[in-house]
Amino acid sequence: MTTTVDHGVDRDLGAGRQSPTAGTPLDVHPLTCSIGAELHGVDLADVSRDDELFAALKALLLEHKVLFFRDQDMSRAEHVALAERFGALEDHPMLGSDPENPGLVRIYKDLSSPPEQFEGAYHCDATWRENPPMGAVLRCIEGPEIGGDTIWVNMALAYEKLPEAVKEQIDGLYARHSIEASFGARLPIEDRLRLKERYPDAEHPVVRTHPETGEKILFVNSFTTHLTNFHTPTNIRYGCDYAPGAGDLLRYLTSQAAIPEYQVRWHWTKNSVAIWDNRSTQHYAVQDYWPAVRKMERAGIVGDRPF
Repeated sequence: MTTTVDHGVDRDLGAGRQSPTAGTPLDVHPLTCSIGAELHGVDLADVSRDDELFAALKALLLEHKVLFFRDQDMSRAEHVALAERFGALEDHPMLGSDPENPGLVRIYKDLSSPPEQFEGAYHCDATWRENPPMGAVLRCIEGPEIGGDTIWVNMALAYEKLPEAVKEQIDGLYARHSIEASFGARLPIEDRLRLKERYPDAEHPVVRTHPETGEKILFVNSFTTHLTNFHTPTNIRYGCDYAPGAGDLLRYLTSQAAIPEYQVRWHWTKNSVAIWDNRSTQHYAVQDYWPAVRKMERAGIVGDRPF
């Protein structure tokens, strides 16, 4: 069932949403029971210039956690302008950004770039930052006819569904997140250590609170190296308990992202767009399309410090 938004008021009419701008239909179609919705009848370039339409889109993003759009033939400047409605943009230390559009990262994969298997992992963007991104706007410039999908995961639901005993065990735990141990692992040791010096490991709560919705979110992923305060008399008898106990718990927690009931899967087409809340989701770029070409452009939005 779809619903209708009329000047910011939700009404369950079963006939599609109407945008808060006069006469512009905005059909919202949830894609799964847990996460993701595809929107029709909206031009994202218009959203970048319209306060009411942007407010409606942001409310839908908080509700569905990732929003999808087709046929968005916008310029790079319009792409950046849309993302900047959410906040300031950030570069990526390994990828840089478009020289004419700071904050717009070009992720181009073709025959000159062999498969990069390290990307095939569930992750929340840049949790190795002290302030990980709030979210991102990603557009497909060119994609394979088959393959190259992306999966997003509702990590608030992943936390909600944890056994109560596990919730009690992880309450108050913190974990370390590292760019050196992920992107840096393929670099020569001197470059890897320089990268770590520039971006020291960050420490975040295993369960963070969403600053806008108040949801509790399971906040460990493939950038997470270890639990930092597990070594207490409550959790261990002797030091030899620490490694298997903490490691097994972390592996169990990170495995929750792979549960299909928490996921939505999106097949890219040219000029399709995804906007996601990086605070409450993880995603996985499926690496099944090489040697086909896949060219994506992403604007990452600066976030706050998890608490």
